[in-house]
Amino acid sequence: MSDLLLELFSEEIPARMQTRAAEQLRDLLKEALAAEGIAWSEAEAFATPRRLALVAHGLPPKQQDRPVERKGPRVGAPEAAIEGFLRSLGDVDYRLEERDERKGQAVYAIYTAMGRATAEILAEIMPALLAKFPWPKSMRWGEGEARWVRPLHGIICLHDGAIVPFEFAGIKTGRITRGHRFMAPDAIEIPDHDGYQPQLEAAYVMLDGDRRRNLIAKHATELAQNQGLRLRDDPGLLHELEGLAEWPVPLMGRIDRQFMTLPTEVLVISMRSHQKYLAVETVEGELAPWFVTVANIEAADSGAAVIAGNERVLRARLWDAKFFWDQDLATPLEDRLPKLETIVFHAELGTLREKVERIEQLAAVIANAVDADAKHAARAARLAKSDLVTGMVGEFPELQGLMGSYYARAHGETEDVAKAIADHYSPQGPNDGCPSAPIAVAVALADKIDTLAGFFAAAIAPTGSSDPFALRRAALGVIRLILENGVRLDLRNLLLHAVNGYADRFDEMRPDYIQGNLWLFVLDRLKVQQRENGVRHDIINAVGDDEKGDLVGIVARVRALQRMIETADGANLLAGYRRAESIVTQSPELKGQDFDSESYDKSLFTQEEEHELASQLEEINADIRNAVEAEAFEEAVRGAARIRVPIDRFFENVMVNVEDDKVRLNRLRLLASIPTELAPLADFSVIEHL
Repeated sequence: MSDLLLELFSEEIPARMQTRAAEQLRDLLKEALAAEGIAWSEAEAFATPRRLALVAHGLPPKQQDRPVERKGPRVGAPEAAIEGFLRSLGDVDYRLEERDERKGQAVYAIYTAMGRATAEILAEIMPALLAKFPWPKSMRWGEGEARWVRPLHGIICLHDGAIVPFEFAGIKTGRITRGHRFMAPDAIEIPDHDGYQPQLEAAYVMLDGDRRRNLIAKHATELAQNQGLRLRDDPGLLHELEGLAEWPVPLMGRIDRQFMTLPTEVLVISMRSHQKYLAVETVEGELAPWFVTVANIEAADSGAAVIAGNERVLRARLWDAKFFWDQDLATPLEDRLPKLETIVFHAELGTLREKVERIEQLAAVIANAVDADAKHAARAARLAKSDLVTGMVGEFPELQGLMGSYYARAHGETEDVAKAIADHYSPQGPNDGCPSAPIAVAVALADKIDTLAGFFAAAIAPTGSSDPFALRRAALGVIRLILENGVRLDLRNLLLHAVNGYADRFDEMRPDYIQGNLWLFVLDRLKVQQRENGVRHDIINAVGDDEKGDLVGIVARVRALQRMIETADGANLLAGYRRAESIVTQSPELKGQDFDSESYDKSLFTQEEEHELASQLEEINADIRNAVEAEAFEEAVRGAARIRVPIDRFFENVMVNVEDDKVRLNRLRLLASIPTELAPLADFSVIEHL
């Protein structure tokens, strides 16, 4: 078996692309080799700021010989066709045979293809693989047409220590790489894969990204602990820092005390977004006036100049932030409302000021359903978007909502109003926390429902995979707010209310039609969300719609039904239902008709089992309706399960297809009434299997 070393040495690769690129290099090469019948036993892919690398073990030195069957012309084809086919076989040792096929006989050439050397195959496939490498963004440089994420300077490709010769982007493969840009910039000759990592390590290049990340975390934690502090948890930034330095050296700097009056989030985002600094906090969780930066060099002065430079840069950043903070505090959120008239929410849907007026009214309506103070809900909705015209949010857009809450508190708004302003964008994704305070829930729902209603009123709904305005995410946010907070409201009616808010903008709008489409859209998102939580899609379809538009009730019924279906009684009920359904659907006499307890004639019953089934159906229908009305869904499904016994007895003792036409049709009508009597609970016909 043999080994492979591949390195692609370039200018700095963006940190966010490195890990994925290393994985793609491994996967694409594995796939390309597999197509040639070559596999490795194990492989490691690496990425640093200036290189992608792959070390693979256990490759065969050559392909295995393999039998080949090539189809040629049909038997009896012109001599020229036969001769051309034979010439195409070259000098391989073949034999010919004739085979019968659907369109006649054909000539086949049978031979053994000799395996080629692995190095030869690598040299053949690598240029095409690199030319099509799927970088999110790539560039051309110099005079060539080849593309790479950044200008490529060198390629190492060694198979068992020997150079695999090929060329890409005007660069021929060799065994030369370079170490750290500053501490070991000279050329390094790599003899084989065994010497690769140790030689890079000696040249101040730590190849393993996990090791770089763990080193940063360990040393940064130690620096914080030396000051009696702790590192603020930020795995995302740690992962990014891993991709910014080939030889990471954590250093600790100070934040000027005068800036510690800024909101914590402003300080953290100033350090994180622009400077990639790790924040430090006290053991109580309060932000401390320190930060950790990661240098890419071991400096002779132990990093003193690097620390001073980073402190100076951060000081300038925080002066800007403090200027915005002081300026923003001078103007109350209420006084910023007129500026929202200059910001277009969407060309079809008007300005942000108009949106604020709609969600203000909607929030007051929703407040009753979530047991919130309607005035406070309306107030929070009124001020929720005002921070969009502040200097701080202009500089840090990711702080919208949050900065509004700080400004609201500073100008005397109540805490519940301020909290609602901060949370009204949430939840923005499956991993985002969901507001639970009543006023925050009311405002968040109002904002998302207004957005949905507006785009549907403008006929701008998602199509296929296209959803440029994140309406699916907005619908899932509505669903999470309702379900996670147990909000019992008529969502159907609320959607209609929201759609009517756009009546003045769309003259020929059909509110009922728009509301219906929007309700179906929300139901579809509910099905997606519930499937991801382990609920069967057919059970969701079985429960289906709800006249009250009550998502909490729908989900409660779905879960109760799924629990019942998974029991022995549920399985038997479904089996009996299926048997009755099969007989009814095959009867041409009942096509296109609906049935209930008044569809059959009890005077035509001739057996006790018919009376028993009819009586039980009527009784169970009433029990199910009462239980569903009382939201006793477990009781409703238990009631439905009672039908199993009379159905079984009916099929054991009653012949449906008797000669008497009236009796046969009456029995069919009795069986056909089963779905109708169970309908208040669910449509059992769409339940697929256990």
